Amino acid sequence: MKQLMTWPNMLTGLRFAMIPLIVVLLMKEQTTRIAFIAWSVFTLAALTDWLDGYLARKFDAETVFGKLMDPLADKLLVTAALLMLIPLGRIPAWICLIIISREIFITGIRGLAASTGTVVAADNLGKIKSNFQYYGVGFLIFPLNLLPIPYQYEIGMILIYISVVLSVWSAVNYTYKLRDIFIETS
Repeated sequence: MKQLMTWPNMLTGLRFAMIPLIVVLLMKEQTTRIAFIAWSVFTLAALTDWLDGYLARKFDAETVFGKLMDPLADKLLVTAALLMLIPLGRIPAWICLIIISREIFITGIRGLAASTGTVVAADNLGKIKSNFQYYGVGFLIFPLNLLPIPYQYEIGMILIYISVVLSVWSAVNYTYKLRDIFIETS
């Protein structure tokens, strides 16, 4: 039996702990300094997602806890950032609704699968979707006046639109791959 307090699981816990900080920072008036700090915290949290997965695989430290909590930490991180970007006028609410609905749906499927003894880890399509979300949200949080990046907002939105398509696609993919679980539990 693998231990619970592994480096990857601690990084997942750290990602959970950074979420309230990001929310508070995005609630403040978005001066260049505050926006840069919010972006830095979000970026660090997103990097822990990559790092915990890398460490878990490299040191054979994958745990059931990590397989369940790592995707949840990712979903909460992106959801919190997306929701905080709505009142800032940086993202339309309907996009957040699609992304968040997909995340709730997938969490439900994972819970249903877990009730049958099946642990559903993130697949590659979900990981690609997450990367588009991380980069897109990162572009939208980053202070618009700090670097002369032409079309920074538009780049962020294009990445988010791609993530919306990938979100729907991966939800359909998960549903198809786990269709037997729906039959077993009905």
